[in-house]
Amino acid sequence: MAVPLLLGLVLGEAGLATLSIRSRSQQTRRRLAVRAAAFGVLVVLAIVGGIEWGLRYYALALWLFLLLAIAIANTRLDGSSGRRPRDRRVVLNALAVSGVTFFAMSPALVFPEYSPLEPTGGFAVATSADTLTDPSRVEPYADSGELRSVNVGYWYPDLADEASDRTFPLVVFSHGGTGIRTGNESLFLELASHGYVVASIDHPHHSLFTTDDSGSRTWIDWGYFGDLRRENARADPQQSHVYYEEWMAIRMGDVSFVLDHLLAEAGREASAEVYRLIDTERISVGGHSLGGSAALGTGRARDDVRAVIALESPFMADIRGVRDGRFIWEEADYPRPVLLVYSDSAWSHLGEWPQYAKNHELLSAESATVVNLHIAGVGHLGLTDLALASPVLTWLLDGQRARDARGALASLNEATLEFLDAHLKGVGAGSR
Repeated sequence: MAVPLLLGLVLGEAGLATLSIRSRSQQTRRRLAVRAAAFGVLVVLAIVGGIEWGLRYYALALWLFLLLAIAIANTRLDGSSGRRPRDRRVVLNALAVSGVTFFAMSPALVFPEYSPLEPTGGFAVATSADTLTDPSRVEPYADSGELRSVNVGYWYPDLADEASDRTFPLVVFSHGGTGIRTGNESLFLELASHGYVVASIDHPHHSLFTTDDSGSRTWIDWGYFGDLRRENARADPQQSHVYYEEWMAIRMGDVSFVLDHLLAEAGREASAEVYRLIDTERISVGGHSLGGSAALGTGRARDDVRAVIALESPFMADIRGVRDGRFIWEEADYPRPVLLVYSDSAWSHLGEWPQYAKNHELLSAESATVVNLHIAGVGHLGLTDLALASPVLTWLLDGQRARDARGALASLNEATLEFLDAHLKGVGAGSR
């Protein structure tokens, strides 16, 4: 709706400019009518649900209201057509108003309204969220000594209308380097609709922003963001290893804490519904990018994890040090079934990028327990719902336009479901 709305506003401005030039007048009253209509249309669209009202439209609403107020004032000062305007000034004014309108609408253009993929499973999906505080860890990004808290979103089969003691496999997910817990919502909905409980973690100060159950918002730590941007494993592997150890300690600590909490709550009858649905014997962890690296590390560290999904993620936790400018890798085989998914961003560079050496090694280890999947036509962020929520931003950050964002995410959903069904439910062959 953002693009048609912008076109309508720009065409309205062009029409006013044309009338002013042809009639040799200010068109004060028509200008007031157009301004009132523009503001009124925005209000009506927000009320009837034609647009999803929110932050993306605040600047536009303020700008249209300001234009309306100016038009009202001009009409009161000059009820007639006013003095003859110069054509050049009329054109420049129309261009200026259109330019500011475009700027005011940029949030809606960059982040258009979107819907995740429709889930294909037989279960309706329920959602909830919780803020969990780890009594054993201090927040590393604060000097106050406060305890580490994480916000967790849940997607799970909705059994509210049936009396059932059924339980379902658990998937704990970690977002990418600057992501948010809803970053792969299409995948979470798909899994939940097929009988999985998904717990997706917001890692405070690593996520772009996260909001706890009291409404308090925490933004990304800019020191961490700067480290993320500076990290270069080819130029300075020693510094990269320092970063990796720091990030993995925080991320894997969060994942293990959430896992332990969920497993403890699953055994309590007084727990919330989502906890009672968890099958504590069938556990998987997954993530995108940095979150997938944390999932891979958790899969090696915990014996209760039965499968791992890594969406374009290096084995950061398997790096044991640096010698002669090269990473030293864990020599033991990876102990869990693993689905390794790649986009165009990394697929052709696995043999070049030092942090992906273990991934490159596993390309020749395709089996029922090691599945490599290249989803062509999308970049790194095309493996997340950002490709739907902001095609423009995804294009700018990935450096390529997703040819078929929805098709790519559908392929990701299908492959992930097939893999988890094989290793957590014993359905299918477990390989593609």
